[in-house]
Amino acid sequence: MANPYEAYQQNSVMTASPGELTLMLYNGCLKFIKQGKVAIESNDSQEKNVNIQKAQKIIMELMTTLNMEIELSQQLMPLYDYVNRRLIEANIKQSVEILEEIEGILSGIRDSWKQAVQTTRQQNNVQKQAVGRV
Repeated sequence: MANPYEAYQQNSVMTASPGELTLMLYNGCLKFIKQGKVAIESNDSQEKNVNIQKAQKIIMELMTTLNMEIELSQQLMPLYDYVNRRLIEANIKQSVEILEEIEGILSGIRDSWKQAVQTTRQQNNVQKQAVGRV
């Protein structure tokens, strides 16, 4: 039998909206950055490298899924590119400070994205309630 937590996670991904999936990517990236910081602080080069590379893969996924016809995407692309370059630099220099800078940038974007997802969800619920009354 599969691990119930893994089954729950897989179900969460399979049923998530595109906005919720993006939010999951931000949360995962931030998690790997935090783990990278812990690895640097404990002098675990291999663990640092693995976690920073996982964060980079998430940033690359965010970059490849941008719709460049949308103005917001055109603004996010250079920011994601900057974050990716800083992740590489943090990995090479084993820099907690750079990871903290990136963490701050991504936390701000994630929090804004989370608010947008919540607002969209509330609007959808209001619409569903309105349709139910008709």
